[in-house]
Amino acid sequence: MKCNITNKNVKEIMSFGKMPIANGFLNEKDKSNEYFYEMTVGLSPDLGLFQLTNFPKVEMMFHDKYPFFTNSSNYMRNHFKEYAEWISKEFIENNSDKIIEIGCNDGTMLENFKNNKIESLGIDPSGNVAKIAKDKGLNIINSFFSENLTDSLNEFKSKTKVICAANVICHIPDLNDLIKGIDKLLSKKGVFIFEEPYLGSMINNVSYDQIYDEHIYIFSAISVEKVFNLYDFELIDIYPQITHGGSMRYVLARKNEYSKSPKVNKILGEELKKGFLDIDLYMKFKLNCLRSKERLNDLIDLSLKKNKRIGGYAATSKSTTILNFCSINSNKIDCIYDTTPEKIGKLSPGAHIPVIDSEEFKINPPDTCLLFGWNHKNEIFEKEKNFALNGGKWISHIENFI
Repeated sequence: MKCNITNKNVKEIMSFGKMPIANGFLNEKDKSNEYFYEMTVGLSPDLGLFQLTNFPKVEMMFHDKYPFFTNSSNYMRNHFKEYAEWISKEFIENNSDKIIEIGCNDGTMLENFKNNKIESLGIDPSGNVAKIAKDKGLNIINSFFSENLTDSLNEFKSKTKVICAANVICHIPDLNDLIKGIDKLLSKKGVFIFEEPYLGSMINNVSYDQIYDEHIYIFSAISVEKVFNLYDFELIDIYPQITHGGSMRYVLARKNEYSKSPKVNKILGEELKKGFLDIDLYMKFKLNCLRSKERLNDLIDLSLKKNKRIGGYAATSKSTTILNFCSINSNKIDCIYDTTPEKIGKLSPGAHIPVIDSEEFKINPPDTCLLFGWNHKNEIFEKEKNFALNGGKWISHIENFI
């Protein structure tokens, strides 16, 4: 599919080569039928929007066997509890205020509002995670969010105080349709709050693994302001986050309904100064990606020359980009350790590395371990502290990882 954002003048930056569905963990018998697409990224100069230039159909990514569960990380559970508490404190005035979460997954964040007796609605297209949220007693619609969907939500239309999302808005190809739907649901003083991996952090860390099929956009403050301004919304506040190796929380409202935080212009100015609208910045990022690829392969080859056994840790969506871009397969990495039942016993997308239960990491650890969940390294290092104490070595494609 092609992106259908308002501005179609997208300048291509680089290709990461043929890429499978990032969460498409597969059985041995399905290897010959695996789907691949050319993963290229570009920049819309007028909007400052960094984006995939093409991507698979969304139904191929989000479905009844979607293998990601928000509740699987203690850190993220705490993060979403604090996120929900912050929303309630800052924007909810009484129990008559309504909240909608777009992309609610298994309801990890939404259940905090239920506990506070605030009327809420969750929307998620993946049937398996939506069922878990429903089983918690939450009000859930199993569907993709769209302007058409909002026409059936009469009890929320023009009455919703907060629409929120986390690591979801970058998944939605049609931002025009998204914002029109939000506009129909929000009350006059309603706010739209979402957080996403931050473009500035991705560039600084050279964390190109943030780029995969579900991440159609990597947002900056500039791009958020420019896109939403087209629909008479303005960016009124912004909050840097440490999640996902560096994220940003954006708060938007109808123009002239709220005063704008000084932080907004400060961060916008910093982005302009760093060249977020300048294609040269992204060409430097491209070179850094290629250098990172070479460095990671050097680290792996050095371990192999020393007859070290190499494993991977955390079968994340991001691991698909690393493995396929760097041409790393089961000839170099024995297995990937993971906790997700839906992934254990399957092969990683494209690279076809076996995924095994993370309990095996304690029993028979590798000599060297490539940590794909590098953004959760503190949580993982604490959980697997004996690995390093016994001489194991962690590596990552992130240069300043340790």
